[in-house]
Amino acid sequence: MSKPLHNNICEERIFSSIFKKHSKDLYHFLYYKFGDSLNPKDKVQEAFIKLWQNCAKVSPEKAKSFVFTAANNLMLNEAAHQKVVLKHQKTKPKTYTNESPEFLMQESEYNDKLQKALANLTDAQRTAFMMNRVEGKRFKEIAALLNISTKAVEKRIYGALKKLRADIKEL
Repeated sequence: MSKPLHNNICEERIFSSIFKKHSKDLYHFLYYKFGDSLNPKDKVQEAFIKLWQNCAKVSPEKAKSFVFTAANNLMLNEAAHQKVVLKHQKTKPKTYTNESPEFLMQESEYNDKLQKALANLTDAQRTAFMMNRVEGKRFKEIAALLNISTKAVEKRIYGALKKLRADIKEL
């Protein structure tokens, strides 16, 4: 047994009449319950969008209940989200470290040594090494990008590692 045509809220005129009849009441309900900070106008619109998306499933008699429930749930979700946002705004970022000043100084010196050692590599070695270690590319990928053999990539990277170890120990 099919539904009669006047029970289908997918028709524009029926949907429009439901919107006109209930939108103002829904807005006032949300405004009085939650206040203006959570944008009750937007939630009214979103609730009616949900009604339109589910128009084939909702009968005109249940449209008011559907819209009020959907809007209330949207507002509750927004309120919960705002609580999380406020909680994270209250937490202060860490402005200190557990590392000692000596460790930080050693780290800085090591970083300087590493940068000098990288500068001492040949362009070919540095390119292959950085593509492998920084970008995470495999030897085959590097070989394809540089138009060289995989063995040449291996040689460049291993040569770079050997030179880096020697330069860093020396410094």
